[in-house]
Amino acid sequence: MRDILNINKGWLFLKQGKSETVDLPHTWNGSDGQDGGNDYYRGVCTYEKHISKDSLPKGDEVYIEICGANSSATVYFNEKKLISHDGGYQTFRAKLSPVADENTIKIEVDNSPNDRVYPQMADFTFYGGLYRDVSLIGVNKNRFSLDAFGSSGLFVTPKEKDGGYSVELRALASGEVRFSVLDGEETIGEAAASGENPTAEIFIKDAHLWNGTLDPHLYTATASLFCGGEKTDEISVRFGCRSFKIDPEKGFILNGKEYPLRGVSRHQDRPVIGNALLYEHHKEDVDLICEMGANTVRLAHYQHSQDFYNLCDERGLVVWAEIPYISKHMQNGVENTKQQLTELIMQNYNHPSIVVWGLSNEITMNGSDSSVTENHRILQETAHSLDKTRPTTVAAVTMCKPDDPYLKISDVLSYNHYFGWYGGNVSMYGPWFDDFHKKYPDRAVGLSEYGAEALNWHTSAPEQGDYTEEYQAYYHEELIKQISKRPYLWATHVWNMFDFAADARAEGGENGMNHKGLVSFDRKYKKDSFYAYKAWLSKEPTLHICSKRYVDRVEDEVNIKVYSNADEVELFANGESVGKQKKGEYPFFSFIVKNAGETKLKAVGGGLCDESVIRKVEKFNESYRMKEEGAVINWFEIDTPTGYFSVNDTIGDILSTFKGKLFLVSMLLLIKKAFSSKPEEKKESSDGGEKKKSAGMSVSGFSINKTMIELAKGFTVKRVFMMLGVRFTKEQILEVNRKLNKIKKPK
Repeated sequence: MRDILNINKGWLFLKQGKSETVDLPHTWNGSDGQDGGNDYYRGVCTYEKHISKDSLPKGDEVYIEICGANSSATVYFNEKKLISHDGGYQTFRAKLSPVADENTIKIEVDNSPNDRVYPQMADFTFYGGLYRDVSLIGVNKNRFSLDAFGSSGLFVTPKEKDGGYSVELRALASGEVRFSVLDGEETIGEAAASGENPTAEIFIKDAHLWNGTLDPHLYTATASLFCGGEKTDEISVRFGCRSFKIDPEKGFILNGKEYPLRGVSRHQDRPVIGNALLYEHHKEDVDLICEMGANTVRLAHYQHSQDFYNLCDERGLVVWAEIPYISKHMQNGVENTKQQLTELIMQNYNHPSIVVWGLSNEITMNGSDSSVTENHRILQETAHSLDKTRPTTVAAVTMCKPDDPYLKISDVLSYNHYFGWYGGNVSMYGPWFDDFHKKYPDRAVGLSEYGAEALNWHTSAPEQGDYTEEYQAYYHEELIKQISKRPYLWATHVWNMFDFAADARAEGGENGMNHKGLVSFDRKYKKDSFYAYKAWLSKEPTLHICSKRYVDRVEDEVNIKVYSNADEVELFANGESVGKQKKGEYPFFSFIVKNAGETKLKAVGGGLCDESVIRKVEKFNESYRMKEEGAVINWFEIDTPTGYFSVNDTIGDILSTFKGKLFLVSMLLLIKKAFSSKPEEKKESSDGGEKKKSAGMSVSGFSINKTMIELAKGFTVKRVFMMLGVRFTKEQILEVNRKLNKIKKPK
């Protein structure tokens, strides 16, 4: 029988000639991977541990199991190389041999940049380290396989049949296997089979369905291996009986009923500890997601911890699971995408929460060609050869046209759109999807990413790109309105549930972070937008006054927003009622409050109350205004004469006038001139030499084309300058502003 020993404690960690003792899980990028500058250490570090023969778990053979080593790892036992593994998010194992009286385990972990292991280009930090559990497994020589891509060795496939569920059980072993299915402590079915990788079937007549967040019921399947009448190994997994389909018109259907998937995406990191999370961290994340009322989570952009998948099974969260084939196709990485997808499916096959396998994310960021299409064909065939019960999907970037050949390969499709943040405006989502739905009525489509960043900045006049909590809240209010009217969207996932580290970023006044989370990086603060979704999605009574951190106000009258799923909300100011409002189509309430002195606000509704404070001030509190490190130009340096344009106006508004169109032509010439003066970049050619690559015009990595110009209409001129990949001087921007100050706005 198996003897499992966790060996997380007491590893010697060596980095760049320095050593220290650490416990696992561990990353070496917990600090430098979160402080900005894109300069975090990416290289090789070593973990060593000594263990005596007497301390090893009992068994004929002993395996080491590593649940996550980012990004590549090589394992040595007594200086003998056992295995090398590429891919930082999957479990892998190796047999320890030969065993001596005193033994040394050494694991070299490498997160260096390369062109063969995904991910290499993405908007998150690639933390290096042994950041999940490491264990030793002692087993009998007659055992279930420990060499099948990190899988459990037992695969359970429930299917509807004759009014119940037929449960197919397949074990990776050789010999007699006795299977059983348990409902809690009660055994409800047994079967046996023999041979190589034996398979059996157990029928559940009145199956208790796994029914999402409504009732996530789980069964347990057990497989026992017998050799010569003796039990030599046993494994157990949990599973659920459920049916689902994704319909282009009705969206997601669970157990025969429409079940719109509305939820979030999630990254796996935290302050200081990076991606080296403990069980309690995973549980807190799931608790927050469920508190918000979400019923689905996209686990981006890689395989997450088994703890998290298990929690999703238990809480009924429907999961999109994917591999880190992201942003840029690497020809040398084709085999790695296939390997990572194989490991993802083999290791997670039994989770009822998982309904789709994600093949890629924004993979055409740098363009699309036949190699991208061919790789998706390989992945599609791989997925369906391993799992015939789940469809595949991809997350496409906005600029990727729906008729791109690679988008026709996966079974369903979703798009990452940031209208109202990275161009365009927030009203574009509904029309875009309606147009897609009309043109492609037989293709199921979802919204896999959408979001806007928010820090502790505040304003009474929120604008796209201001990083205020108020704009993020407005943005998500508008998205909720548009999503709720489109049930054909098979799934929608906010980007992101939590702020997360992206060390290359320098935005919003805090470097190294992506602040699109509905909850802060440390999970301590729920932004107003969190409560917008809670009021919309949760069945639990909800009442929240927005902008609590925005106390000092210069206005004589203030618009106070309240999010609540109560039928009626009343707001009080210093004890006097401002008014009562009945809930409309959406759970968003708005009250006008006079602002004089200090005003204590209290909202009441649905048996709940919430309180906040506002205070009249004569001058705007500058602590509420974003301050960007190294910003070329500040807001107060920009002249904005009434009735005339400035760099604070959007491209779309300027284009609405004839003189504005002429101005933008001159601005494009200025930008073109700036890019033509950039030094040429060197790029390695296919023969190993160097070839020159001319600097092209781009915005956030995208080439400027007709689609980009359409999206840019939602940007202010100032933001366009800030996002271009070349630095303009303050004098240049102010000169552009002076020219705009001469162009009248339409009346």
